[in-house]
Amino acid sequence: MMKAAVPTPATGTSLRHWAIVALLLAVATGAGLLLDRQVTIASQAMLYVLAVVVVSYTMGWKESVACALVAVTALNYFFVPPRFTFEVESHEHLIALVSMLLVALAISHLSAGLRRETAVARLNEERARQLQGLATQLSTAATAHDIGGLGQAALDEAFAGPCLLGTLEAGGELSNAAVLEPSIRDGMACCMREAATLGPGTGRWPGLNAWYLPLGDKARMYGAARVEPAPAHDTGGREHAEALCALLGQALWRLQLSTSMQAAQGEAQRQQVQSTFLAAISHDLRTPLAAVVGAASALQTQGDKLSPAEQARLLASIASEASYLSTVTENTLQLVQLSNTSQPPARQWESLEEIVGTVLARARKRDPQRRITSTVPAGLPLIKADPVLLAQLVDNLLDNALKYGTGAIDLVVGESKGGEGSTLQLAVKDCGPQISPEKYEAIFEPYARGDQSGHSGQRGAGLGLALCRAIAEAHQGSLTVAPRSDGAGECEGNVFTLTLPIESQQPAGAQP
Repeated sequence: MMKAAVPTPATGTSLRHWAIVALLLAVATGAGLLLDRQVTIASQAMLYVLAVVVVSYTMGWKESVACALVAVTALNYFFVPPRFTFEVESHEHLIALVSMLLVALAISHLSAGLRRETAVARLNEERARQLQGLATQLSTAATAHDIGGLGQAALDEAFAGPCLLGTLEAGGELSNAAVLEPSIRDGMACCMREAATLGPGTGRWPGLNAWYLPLGDKARMYGAARVEPAPAHDTGGREHAEALCALLGQALWRLQLSTSMQAAQGEAQRQQVQSTFLAAISHDLRTPLAAVVGAASALQTQGDKLSPAEQARLLASIASEASYLSTVTENTLQLVQLSNTSQPPARQWESLEEIVGTVLARARKRDPQRRITSTVPAGLPLIKADPVLLAQLVDNLLDNALKYGTGAIDLVVGESKGGEGSTLQLAVKDCGPQISPEKYEAIFEPYARGDQSGHSGQRGAGLGLALCRAIAEAHQGSLTVAPRSDGAGECEGNVFTLTLPIESQQPAGAQP
């Protein structure tokens, strides 16, 4: 498409061109002889001029000049008296022949210039279209590798080549430095160091056989390109190569700015989360700490004056507040850890039945009224999970149900088979105030609470459900909430459903 540099006159002619020239002159001569008795010599001369115009506009300057000379000679030989000789009997005919020769040569020169200008305009149009297309493609490039690939393709399209392009990596080396010849690598390094184009026609290292162009400027350098062929007179080709490299440098700069902006936004968000954590911890831990300190101080200073019942009450208060502090601290630490690492938790083959059984044993100590009932079928498939995190998730769900619910709590585990694979579902169904649908997502945010009325009398840091969802997502699962309908003996409330994927390849000896 655009493999050539600036169009140059042809260095050789083909036999086909010369055959066409001869044919046009023969047609002009034949037409002049047929019209010999009806037209004058001036009209016959116009036939030759027409042949010269056609040749000048469609062929090179050699064919044009040759056609003009032969046309004047043929006009003199066939039509200027004395005919069929090369003599000219009058000055008038001589002036006509000389004028025709000059006109034919002028037409040839103008036509050749017009042809060159047309070719240059067409090439510039193609180059402008290529720059526009490359700019559009670069606007959606997401990595330096993508930008390098687009740049290499653009250079290969615009120049005959071979063309090379390399982008700077984190260590300051070109991406393709290992496969480059030492001289080429040195040329690229030099053009980046000087932030200028090197090679023929640039005034810098004119003895090189290629152009070396930087991607960027002295303030921001991102790589270099090597372009061949590189004629010294091809100013337009060199400027087009520089425009391509400028677009690539700007795209790499945009990518760097975007990466820096995302990193800054992530750091700002991390700082905001940490500030929120600190504020929440200081708020939610201050009251229980004060209660623990007050109760312990009372026991220490006035223990002999207090009745056994009052001492027991203070000890129970200390134990309760300490348990609350332990829960808040554990939830906070786990949420911070899951939120600030890209590494998934270490997962092993685990039985959900055993995890649920362990959690129920602990939860029933907080459930003297035996509100929790469970339905866990035997022979469930194993899942890959972190048992500590998964137990904490289930424990948080049951703790929320005990705090905010008013009736029976059902824990149901089952296997679900669908088109995208089998899953295990664990549902905790409570009875109590239903969460409004518009808050289904908000309650999983840190420091949000699902207490609809705000008067449940239960305190909490609002970290439990946020941690539960973080744990579910760390296991490639999901945690959702939906209303619990009142029917078939059930009560109104909420259903929290944990969905975990089941690996298709179960370990040896596992239940199907």
